[in-house]
Amino acid sequence: MKEELRQLLEECINRGSEKDLDAIAHFLKGIQLKIENNHDAFIGGLLHMDRKFDDKTCEITVPIHPIINNNLNIVHGGITATVLDTAMGSLANYILPEDYGAVTNQLNIHYIAPGIGDFLRCKAEIIHQGTKTIVISGEAYRSDGKKIAYATGTFFIIKK
Repeated sequence: MKEELRQLLEECINRGSEKDLDAIAHFLKGIQLKIENNHDAFIGGLLHMDRKFDDKTCEITVPIHPIINNNLNIVHGGITATVLDTAMGSLANYILPEDYGAVTNQLNIHYIAPGIGDFLRCKAEIIHQGTKTIVISGEAYRSDGKKIAYATGTFFIIKK
């Protein structure tokens, strides 16, 4: 596996444009973050997520890099959805007892403005916590403070 990976990386480095090389470097730095922080999931590292919690909210910030943009050079809507879902799901899991977890049951997103600028910041807060589900709202902002998306999510509570 290591030799195959070395060959693939070498081919990409030799044939890639400066833009391609920047994307490879960003991707590899994300993998390195995942390894250094000893996380089970790759998504936090790959998106260079900075996550903060308090009693009632979770906030995730990710740098806007061309690797997460669509062909219009704005943040891909799926990336915005992923960061919102991660902020809301992280909050749901944060408030639950250790032997329980939460998984997304429903995710509803309203896109308001394009994701441009230096970073994307998503903030989630609890709307309702029941015994079987948790409902959470989330908002995504770009670096100039403009709201780009509003979301709600319902999360099933499951025993681990």
